Amino acid sequence: MSKTRWSAEFGLGGEYDTNVSVDEVDLSSGQSDYAAILDLELGVKHEFSEKTEASLNYDVSKSSYQEFSAVDRLTHILGADINTDLGSSNASLSAYYIDSRLDGDAFLKYTRISPSLSGFFSQRWFARGAYVYSERSIDNRSQRDAETQTGEIDFYYFHRGLRSYFNVGYRYRDEDAVADELDFDAHSLKLRYIRRFDAGERKIKVEAALRYEVRDYSSDEPTIGEPRNDDRTRVKLDLEVPLTKRLNWQWYLSYGDYVSNLPRADFTQTILGTRLQYSW
Repeated sequence: MSKTRWSAEFGLGGEYDTNVSVDEVDLSSGQSDYAAILDLELGVKHEFSEKTEASLNYDVSKSSYQEFSAVDRLTHILGADINTDLGSSNASLSAYYIDSRLDGDAFLKYTRISPSLSGFFSQRWFARGAYVYSERSIDNRSQRDAETQTGEIDFYYFHRGLRSYFNVGYRYRDEDAVADELDFDAHSLKLRYIRRFDAGERKIKVEAALRYEVRDYSSDEPTIGEPRNDDRTRVKLDLEVPLTKRLNWQWYLSYGDYVSNLPRADFTQTILGTRLQYSW
């Protein structure tokens, strides 16, 4: 058996967005639009030994809006990951580089490095802890360039193995931007439930997720004369139905309620989308 495995995935779909936004620069249009979504992922995984393996992935995705072409996005992601089985736990180191463009122009460059440690501590309970360091630069908006340090912990309860399980997680994030008014600390919680069930010969996957984040900014925001405070609540539902051995049909619905004392960052957003995914 080969120790090197190749994979590929192609996706084509569309979505309806009630509030076309660019989260990285706190811009929301207040207007709805439709977008076509196209993505391709290539991957290779190699086993160096029975306990150590590494993977390399490249992903490119494009979203094209019907009306708001100024936020059409093309994103390239290059990722690498190495995992080692330590016996009772697993150690991993991952690194990602992201280059995203808006309407054909340079926009975002993002680098992320994360070591993690995970393992079962009982028959049904699994835990994962990670540290994440990242750097972000935004073209023509250097005041938003930032370094971020994050600590996160996740717990998984496998009710029926991978057929039914819960995930609860906590994350602390410290972001240091060039502009002092954009520095913030954030605490976030997430709760997910994943269920797979049989429908004839098909194994359908359903996922429900709730995420809540509180951001406390350390310096006065010039436009409001006081530090900014954000509360962000996001709910998402995902449905995946296999049509053939390699072709899946996916649906997703998400709702975000972004509450902020900075008016341009205070809005709600609903996204409904569907996607056909072919893997080989």
